[in-house]
Amino acid sequence: MNNNVNLLAAMAVTPSTASRQGKPASWYEVMAEAWGKTLDAKAHEIESAANEMAGGNDSPAHITQMTALAQQMGFMSNSAHTSLQSVGTALETMARKQ
Repeated sequence: MNNNVNLLAAMAVTPSTASRQGKPASWYEVMAEAWGKTLDAKAHEIESAANEMAGGNDSPAHITQMTALAQQMGFMSNSAHTSLQSVGTALETMARKQ
């Protein structure tokens, strides 16, 4: 999970090389992209664990690990939604006041 947090932190600070019709991506887009990549990485972990379970590894320890991964994914997804919504609302408020 530390790698995912580091990726998120690095992408939020580092300017994006992505562009939209030749224009650099905004930091808000970079933040959303970082959350997406972080959630994708967690989903791949869950997928790998599920494949192991389908292959016969249905031990209680493995099932507990799958449960923990699912809980982490839920927490991260809620955090992504909350942070993006909060920043979006703040940007909207600032735009109205200008």
